Amino acid sequence: MTALVLEPGIAAEAPSSGGVRVVVERARRVFAGSGVVLDGLDLDVAAGTFVALLGPSGCGKSTLLRLVAGLDQADGGSVRLVSPDGATRPRIAYVFQDAHLLPWRDVLDNAALPLELSGVSREERREQALAALQQVGLGDAAARYPAELSGGMKMRVSLARALVTRPSILLLDEPFAALDELTRQRLDDQLRALWLDLGMTVLFVTHSNAEAAYLAERCIVFSRRPARILLDAPIDLPRERAASLRSDPRFARVLGPLQDALLAGEAP
Repeated sequence: MTALVLEPGIAAEAPSSGGVRVVVERARRVFAGSGVVLDGLDLDVAAGTFVALLGPSGCGKSTLLRLVAGLDQADGGSVRLVSPDGATRPRIAYVFQDAHLLPWRDVLDNAALPLELSGVSREERREQALAALQQVGLGDAAARYPAELSGGMKMRVSLARALVTRPSILLLDEPFAALDELTRQRLDDQLRALWLDLGMTVLFVTHSNAEAAYLAERCIVFSRRPARILLDAPIDLPRERAASLRSDPRFARVLGPLQDALLAGEAP
């Protein structure tokens, strides 16, 4: 399910804060039975940046996202979200790999759920949910039910449900991994367009270096656990991106270092 940390009674028309800074200092997380996942991790993400996180399965990428979201607590160190004004409480949206839509609610009411839980009036939340659905190209599907939707459409509803609160940070944990490649690329385009429009901070976990390079302004590759940063690189590609970029020689040059770091990360 899309997990959200909301301000009580958040107004449906509240503007996006334009992103928050993420500051991770000496973060440590240990799980009983599986050992140390994070051990002294440092990371600083500027407000409004789109960052992709890559690395071997189980290396700690999802753990880091959960710490940033406040869904888990570090055993040591700190994880902070810093608003540009230093006072506004960040609004956090979290999108998982599975859309987890409620089958008895139509698309509009699924998208409106976070606002309903935070006490927004029915009229306001339905208006804001419809606007979010239109942002992801599903305005005409508002009255349909999850059983009538394709996998790609379900993920777009999940994304709309995350965007409905105008988050200052959006966390995505392999949201398109189960989709076919064409649908995945279309959703990548849509997500990047939304980021360019809304200006929120984005942390995006993926196992695809091509997806990471296409979406992000910065890519971070982790080692096996306990996670160390093997590569932290800006992505030197045009801000405006289209599908044709994937066959551009510049794209291939960006992929090389990512692939090398991923292979190094798999090494014992």
